[in-house]
Amino acid sequence: MVELRQLRYFVAVAEELHFRRAAERLFISTPTLSQQIRAIEREVGGLLLVRGPQGVELTAAGAVLLASAREVLAAADGAVRRTRAAVRADAAFRLGVVNGAPFGLSARMEALLRAHKPGLRVALTTGTSAEQVRLVDQDEVDLAVLRGPASLPPHLTQAHVIEEELGVLMSAAHPLAAHDAIDPTALSGFELILFARASAPELHDDLLRQLRERGADVVLSDSALSHAQMLSLLPLRPDAIGLGSGRTAGTPGLAWRPLRSGPLRITYLAAWRTATRDPLVREIADILTTGPLPDRPH
Repeated sequence: MVELRQLRYFVAVAEELHFRRAAERLFISTPTLSQQIRAIEREVGGLLLVRGPQGVELTAAGAVLLASAREVLAAADGAVRRTRAAVRADAAFRLGVVNGAPFGLSARMEALLRAHKPGLRVALTTGTSAEQVRLVDQDEVDLAVLRGPASLPPHLTQAHVIEEELGVLMSAAHPLAAHDAIDPTALSGFELILFARASAPELHDDLLRQLRERGADVVLSDSALSHAQMLSLLPLRPDAIGLGSGRTAGTPGLAWRPLRSGPLRITYLAAWRTATRDPLVREIADILTTGPLPDRPH
């Protein structure tokens, strides 16, 4: 019986009308290709191709097989695509969310997904913004939420999800902790502890830009820490500051204060592969590209 693999070989030769070009297209050797074509001819009991000095010509039987082989291969490819879609339909939706996202953001994203597909199982993966970009780029998650601003590869699309406002985080023993709000210029000269730039380079630079535009000439620390590490270190460093949202207010040993000039702002973005065929991702993408994440998905 002729195999699908052999039909693909035959179609390549019939379309190229040249064994060497067909072999290069199939990434196999010319002798191997010739051997497989002869095997098909033995199976059907006659010549399918006439080999000549200028290339290859189809026989009448070869033309019949070419038309039928194209139909068979198209049907086989379609069956695989439909099966893959059915497998994905039964699989959990892979959602990536950046570490330290605002409370409830993951739940709101999951609620939005289930509003469009009741009973959906969601598999959550956390990581830095850079890791979320890599995960969605390599098709390890279906949709990722990360902090912005962020420059994404051209084959990924992003949309605004929510904004978060930041203030100054410091030890309760810090000299500025006595103030109800802090003038940005008062931060000049203090050591600022931020996350590693590689984990979210555009956001890292944007936060420094926002501070310095307000007159806060801070000194960037040589220490690059995660948010959790910073919360542990700052109580021991009354000479340093960090940035955090109001969610960090009330952390033992720490003081959180707003900036008098208004809060620093960061954006949370959703990212997905532009060419995705997942209908659920497309539905969510349509919602997010027309407005921010709804509070209560319907």
